[in-house]
Amino acid sequence: MAAGSELAVLVACALLLAAACGGAPDDVPGLEVGYYEETCPEAESIVRAAVSEAVAEDAGVGAGLIRLLFHDCFVQGCDASVLLDPTASNQRPEKLGPPNINSLRGFEAIDAAKAAVEEACPGTVSCADIVAFAARDASYLLSGYRVDFAMPAGRLDGRRSNASDTVPSLPPASASFTDLVDNFARQGLDAEDMVVLSGAHSVGHARCSTFAAGRTAVDADADIDPSFARSLRRRCVRAENSTGDPTVSQDAVTPTELDSQYYRNVLKRRVLLASDAALLETPEAARMVRDSARAGGRWEQKFAKAMVKMAGIGVKKAGRHAEIRANCRVVNY
Repeated sequence: MAAGSELAVLVACALLLAAACGGAPDDVPGLEVGYYEETCPEAESIVRAAVSEAVAEDAGVGAGLIRLLFHDCFVQGCDASVLLDPTASNQRPEKLGPPNINSLRGFEAIDAAKAAVEEACPGTVSCADIVAFAARDASYLLSGYRVDFAMPAGRLDGRRSNASDTVPSLPPASASFTDLVDNFARQGLDAEDMVVLSGAHSVGHARCSTFAAGRTAVDADADIDPSFARSLRRRCVRAENSTGDPTVSQDAVTPTELDSQYYRNVLKRRVLLASDAALLETPEAARMVRDSARAGGRWEQKFAKAMVKMAGIGVKKAGRHAEIRANCRVVNY
């Protein structure tokens, strides 16, 4: 067995134990922990194995899976609509929307998990639940097992996916604190949820095109450390000359670890996005940032609760607009 596969198996076993003793989530209407215990008892362990293998090969896939849940749930609810590919009858699904195109990752890991689940339990586990499980497992792995929680399940997959829904639903990288609070409030999430979930920016990369214009200019915003702005400008310009639209780690200190370093970066004004810097725009928001920056696992616990809360947005009920897809990339016919 290859070393990467051995690591994936060991991590999957650790994840199985973690789910058994992880923190209990808040109740999410219509969802329940252990939803597949009778109909597909291996479902969660199968997803964990697929995620573990993908993250062992590339930690960036883990960051992509966390982000995939956010981009799915904020557009038409947590219904796996972000996974749908373009077809003759729907040429511009969500994944081709401006916030998503050439940006989202993790689709292949979801495909692998779904294929394995379908082999074990055909027609039983929704793609939407697989996306939620995968984000949970990626959080656990990238946090060094510190973000540990059970994910309720019972979601159905949506049949609608339109790129035009993405821009009004997903906050832009230039969003102010007020914009962010309003955007999250529309999804039933409060200001603290927003600040806590922003910590996901401690992993992954951002394309220079999403932040360079306002953050790396000579007269860059006052809310960015000048030396950091100069460093970003050099990296983006140098790489742009050879690769077109380069990417930069969102957290230069611990780029592959889901941790509270992000908040220390915010306090030092060394973050990529204007929406990250916006977390210092009000005294109350700054207090939440300082609280999250402290060591001791408090942010990790809050992040776990906020992930469960976000994963309960807009859950689909049974009906002609909801289903359990056989293939996560296409609706059933």
